[in-house]
Amino acid sequence: MKIRKIGKFIETPEIGYGCMGLSGIYGPADDEKSIDLIRKVVDLGITMIDSADAYGNGHNEELVGKALKGIRERVLLCTKFGQQRKPEGTIICGTPEYVREACEASLKRLGVDHIDLYYQHRVDKTVPIEETVGAMAELVKQGKVRYLGLSEVSVANLIRAHKVHTITAVQSELSLWSRQDEKDILPMCADLGIGYVAYSPLGRGFLTGNVDSRAGLDPKDTRQSHPRFSNENIVHNNRMSEQIKAMAKGKGVTPAQLSLAWVLHQGENIIPIPGTKNIARVIENIAASQIVLSADELKLLDEIAPVGSVKGERYPEGNLAHIDR
Repeated sequence: MKIRKIGKFIETPEIGYGCMGLSGIYGPADDEKSIDLIRKVVDLGITMIDSADAYGNGHNEELVGKALKGIRERVLLCTKFGQQRKPEGTIICGTPEYVREACEASLKRLGVDHIDLYYQHRVDKTVPIEETVGAMAELVKQGKVRYLGLSEVSVANLIRAHKVHTITAVQSELSLWSRQDEKDILPMCADLGIGYVAYSPLGRGFLTGNVDSRAGLDPKDTRQSHPRFSNENIVHNNRMSEQIKAMAKGKGVTPAQLSLAWVLHQGENIIPIPGTKNIARVIENIAASQIVLSADELKLLDEIAPVGSVKGERYPEGNLAHIDR
């Protein structure tokens, strides 16, 4: 894979790995197999390993920590804080006190003395962004964190945060069926020299061409509650999927590879972090970095998946309320 630069100081292969799916988000996973998978991912040359304290209520970080024993120095370790999973629901917290507590807890679960890239997972709309980022900046001074990031942040709050401390990366959803950031966040990141880490670049599996109904999803799969995967909406959205599959077949690549190549072509500062439980899919994803899309092919993909053509919101209503827009 080619090396890309995010922010001023981080250089990493252009495709990373998102660990969320290893903590029951899309159905059950085997911990021992997951640990082995993460180590194989690193052996294949992927260095950006992305987790969060919210994934499995700390389980994901513990899993990543076990997987990285002995190979910590080979990875760009990224994690996030700010979403507290409570019996009454998810609480977004960005107070300075919680920033410190969350970081200490993540360091302990990961079994490391510092985090390379530390994100605020969701902006706390009750706390000025300056206070949250100010506390995050203190972690940098203490050597507990190297670089700072924000996830699902608005342009206004990104600008305010960047004035307090350099924001190295923004992590948000970007794919052929989630193009909401093209209008403002992507241009702003490019202008400010901030990297953009694209989560769910395969549309939570939809753009692989292997998810054409809810019938095959595990009953506990979080996609069961996502509007885009409702029985009605997925029928509409499958029209896009079928066209992507046809284009991919004509080009001699898989739908997933074509979809990842599109993300990579949106900017040199963009790093997609697809997740999977299957090492064969990891190898397939890495190969997408070699795909070159012509201007005509990019135009065709724009016609297949224009902004706003997907039916259904990205998240259920409760989760959508936590997005900073």
